[in-house]
Amino acid sequence: MTGNLVAAIVGAESAVIQKLLAEAVSDWRGAGVKVCGLVEEAHGLTGRSCNSGLLRNLETGNVFAMYLDEPPAHTSCHLDELGLVDACASVVDRIATSDVVVLSKFGKVEAVGSGLFEAFEIAVRLGKPLLTSVAPRHHYAWQRFAPQAVFIHPDRASVEAWGQAASLRSHATSRALSG
Repeated sequence: MTGNLVAAIVGAESAVIQKLLAEAVSDWRGAGVKVCGLVEEAHGLTGRSCNSGLLRNLETGNVFAMYLDEPPAHTSCHLDELGLVDACASVVDRIATSDVVVLSKFGKVEAVGSGLFEAFEIAVRLGKPLLTSVAPRHHYAWQRFAPQAVFIHPDRASVEAWGQAASLRSHATSRALSG
């Protein structure tokens, strides 16, 4: 590998980052790169203090709700940790055969070892290129988990540069030649 395999997009609203992740997935697939993972979509519900939405599996298209209709009594956050765990379970067995893993974000539940954490852990352990996002309030936990990770700007040029440095195109070419 010629570049850092783990990157987190920072510096923009979640919707901007999720759109950027989806565009990168589309570009990579068009170039023959095998991508697995999850991207976040808005839930479209009004009157929520929490922005937790839906996670879409990039391979199957299955959607996992990560919001509760009513938040627990101790918080105003509608985040459904079990929805995140279910979404994670839908991708963990696909990581080993993928060229790159895209996971919507490393957030508060991942910071304590739940949610999508298992998928993050497997991707790093297998040495797979991994692209995600991290909110500023979770940078410390992210850096403890992935000290080798780089932070990249929220634009297509930065994502493409990371993909080239992580040799995503050569992953797809090697797979095609050996298949």
